[in-house]
Order: sequence, then structure tokens, then C-alpha cells
Amino acid sequence: MAKKKESASAVYRVTEIIGTSTTSWEDAARNAVETAAKSLRDLRIAEVSKLDMKVEDGKVVAYRARVSLSFKYDAE
Repeated sequence: MAKKKESASAVYRVTEIIGTSTTSWEDAARNAVETAAKSLRDLRIAEVSKLDMKVEDGKVVAYRARVSLSFKYDAE
């Protein structure tokens, strides 16, 4: 009979961040994740929850992406 592997358990945190870009929502979301990756380790899932724009004098000057980002807690 084959020995059953134990499943590893883990704890994740979900936090909300906002990225900005003068180019596009895609760049705004990418900026949010790449900036967060500089200080958070083991990022897992990024979900865009809201898109908006900053408007000045009737013109779009920035794109903003609100991103829910999950990362794994260290087991130490």
C-alpha cells in the first residue's frame, strides 16, 4: 500500500494596493505588483478589483488600478 503524503498547510494574507501609470491600467496594475514584490516575498495572486482615472482639466492624466494581492506568511 502506498504511503499517503501529508499536505502542507500555509497561511496567506490578502492586502489591497493601488498602482498608477500615465500610460494604461495594465501598466498601473503591473507597477503595483512589481513595487510590492520589492518588499513582500512569495506573492501568489493579484486580482484587479477596481479601475479608475485621475482627470485634470477634462483630460485623463493617470490610470489607477486597485489590486488585491495575496502573499504567503513565513512559517518561522
